[in-house]
Amino acid sequence: METFNIMFLLLCSVFAFARGFSRNLPILSFDEGYSHLFGDNNLIVLKDGKSVHLSLDERTGSGFVSQDLYLHGFFSASIKLPADYTAGVVVAFYMSNGDTYNKTHDEIDFEFLGNIRGKEWRIQTNIYGNGSTNVGREERYGLWFDPSDDFHQYSILWTTTSIIFYVDDVAIREIKRTESMGGDFPSKPMTLYATIWDASQWATNGGKYKVNYKYAPYVAEFSDFVLHGCTVDPVDFDSVSCEASQSSDSIPKGITTSQRVKMESFRKKYMQYSYCYDKIRYQKRPAECVFNAKEAERLKRFDPVTFGGGRGHHHRHGKRHVSI
Repeated sequence: METFNIMFLLLCSVFAFARGFSRNLPILSFDEGYSHLFGDNNLIVLKDGKSVHLSLDERTGSGFVSQDLYLHGFFSASIKLPADYTAGVVVAFYMSNGDTYNKTHDEIDFEFLGNIRGKEWRIQTNIYGNGSTNVGREERYGLWFDPSDDFHQYSILWTTTSIIFYVDDVAIREIKRTESMGGDFPSKPMTLYATIWDASQWATNGGKYKVNYKYAPYVAEFSDFVLHGCTVDPVDFDSVSCEASQSSDSIPKGITTSQRVKMESFRKKYMQYSYCYDKIRYQKRPAECVFNAKEAERLKRFDPVTFGGGRGHHHRHGKRHVSI
């Protein structure tokens, strides 16, 4: 009961943080929260200890991983993406337990898809639960700013009932846990990852434009790390530890009215793809999707399968390749 109460307090605190972005959560140094994953010298921790550069060149990409496993919480980083020609380049900030649950893994993804010169970066969000990789729940968006000009905060709020993706203080997507999703909602402990890698085979116009190493190294910059969640013992998964919150903010029941207005405005202006409207990929709409005629009409001007028509286009383990 004590563990449950602490988890409840934590979820209250992260909801309050996400609602107001009060910046009352600690910013960690890299060594406090993360470890080198791959890429040898392509990962550089700056002298302040709080900023990291990940680079991609002809030899390899690079990445880092959280030191702890987490079951729910608020996870965030400020990211500045590479500029100029970035076709085929993918920067990912995501949660996964694929190394622990080989065939039943969960995942929560932010993926940043590079583009040819003069075209904008795009963001993709996605989730998997219990190995449900046969159903990709991708959404893809443009942005109201150039993410290579400066740092912007990208955040994931994960609770027992919903997952919310944020860009700066704007909620851009909410995924509610529904009965129709069954075990497809992520529900097992996960670690945090950040990677940069070569996804020439699918990332830009379905693989039409490849990574051009004439422009390498491609450098993604990370800072302002927030890892505020319930940690899980990597041996005894039933052992969960949560830090009780000092926040006295009232508990919202989800996205606030003002946040929802901003989210709907963002989606009307910037969403370019939703799996719920992909008639080529899914003859029958996934059960959790709610059809919105206006949204479907808006999305008609975008190619519904630009990002690929099958699961082979985007294999999860591609993010963790040590070499390209």
